[in-house]
Amino acid sequence: MLELMYAGGWLMAPILACSVIATAVVIERAWTLRRRRIMPANLVTRIWQLHRVNQLTDESVEAIREASPLGRMLAAGLVNRHHSREVMKEAINDSGRHVVAELERFLNTLGTIASVAPLLGLLGTVLGMIDVFGVIMEAGVGNAGILAGGISKALITTAAGLCVAIPALLFHRFFDNRVGQFAIEMEEQALRLVEVMQGEREAREDPTA
Repeated sequence: MLELMYAGGWLMAPILACSVIATAVVIERAWTLRRRRIMPANLVTRIWQLHRVNQLTDESVEAIREASPLGRMLAAGLVNRHHSREVMKEAINDSGRHVVAELERFLNTLGTIASVAPLLGLLGTVLGMIDVFGVIMEAGVGNAGILAGGISKALITTAAGLCVAIPALLFHRFFDNRVGQFAIEMEEQALRLVEVMQGEREAREDPTA
């Protein structure tokens, strides 16, 4: 492995750095984007139960906010639960944009690595081929062994760049789709909370209900 790195030249260093950064991002996002951390089960039901027994205090709302990304969205609505449905929805939407941006953290880095790594590999190959043609100009094409060795070294960086870029692209697409799915499900949960809270409020205020 070390021989291949040395053979690839100095461009193997940034490719290796891309590999290390991509690996760190993948591990961090895999740990962060766990469903039970993002969307605790039955959170809306638990909030409704607290509301029914008059235990939905400022302290409990703050605890909900700090517990999970979904909790942050729901807490934004709960703070405005005494206002209209539109106010609750707007507060949830504002909070949701921040939550989704946080879930997408480092994904741009992963996508950039997926794009840059093969270009670094291609650059290494081009530089290697320039060296090969330099050898041809000096020694001619009579020594096939020298030419084959130079060409193989030139292709090492391309192979290394692709080995970094392909997994990075796959994980970027995977995490991006995962965040998109979480965003849809969190929006559904938030709208469910709005309808439940506002429906109960309207029924309490309507004397004919």
